[in-house]
Parts: sequence; C-alpha cells; structure tokens
Amino acid sequence: MDIISVLESVLFVASKPLAINKIAKSLEVEKEKIEEALNSLENKYTAVSGIHLLRSGDDVQLVSNPDNTEFVEKFVKTEFKEDLTKAQLETLTVVAYRGPISRPEIENIRGVNCSIILRNLLIRGLVNETETKDQIVPVYEISVDALRFLGISGVEELPDYISLHSSDLLNSDEKEEDSSNT
Repeated sequence: MDIISVLESVLFVASKPLAINKIAKSLEVEKEKIEEALNSLENKYTAVSGIHLLRSGDDVQLVSNPDNTEFVEKFVKTEFKEDLTKAQLETLTVVAYRGPISRPEIENIRGVNCSIILRNLLIRGLVNETETKDQIVPVYEISVDALRFLGISGVEELPDYISLHSSDLLNSDEKEEDSSNT
C-alpha cells in the first residue's frame, strides 16, 4: 500500500478537515506514518501548485491555493448563476432516492466522479452533508430547502420512492451484471 497515495485520495474524497488520529485509525496505520505521508504531500503541493495541504492543529485538508481565490470566486459565481445541469439533476435524484449515501456510492451508481457536483449542490443548499462516527467519508441527503422547492414534506412523497429507495436497479455493478447476463 502506498500510504501517500492512499492519504491523498482520502483527503480528496473527504473534502473537509480530518483529524490525523481519525485517519490513522481508519486506515489502520500508525500516526507517525500518516505524519510522514503528510510531510511528503506538503512537499508535493508547493506554492505554485493549485492545491495546498492545510494543517490546523491535528486537522488536515486539501484546499485550493489562496493565491487563486479571486479566480475561484469568479468561477463559483458564474457556475451558480446557471440552472442545474443534467449531471447535477441526476446526482440530486440519486441523493434524494438513495440518501443517506456516500460520494463513492453515488459515483458507483452514476459511473463518474461527483465531487464538484456535490460541492455545487451543497453550496446551493440542495443537499446536506453529515459525517457518521464510523466513517471518514461523509454521507449526503436531500435538504429541507430542496424538498420545499419540490413542494413535498419528505422524500417518501417522491414518485416510486419506496421501490426505488431500496431497489438494487440503481446500483451500477448490478446493472452491468444484468446486461452481461442477457
């Protein structure tokens, strides 16, 4: 196992500050090994890199380079003035019908990386992110604002919610198996 690569992936997927002790426990690696890997990542993400490793006490997070704030803000403002894209609507639908659901589970269903889409949905207030005690990776649920916008009081009121919430048809692995068996 390449601990540097694993740590970088975990920090990227989490997209929020993580306690070093929690990372070590989750990955079943000594804290000292995590510290060494963090030092390597700090060297990788230099001042000219668009990504930085931010440390605050015992918490670490991958963040955008502060020198790029003006450009990132322009991009975000432009991005959120537009209607939801097809990909955002698909992701929101998966969250609504299968939530609480983690980003890797969403990506398994959709077959594509959903990190930016989820960030956009979070910023727009359409989904909520919560972290469970047992997992590093947060889970997502549709927000009260999104429910209000849809004119419903709960996800159970979505069309065919009961059958789709528990249906295995939304799992891409099983869709692939079904299509290969025919």
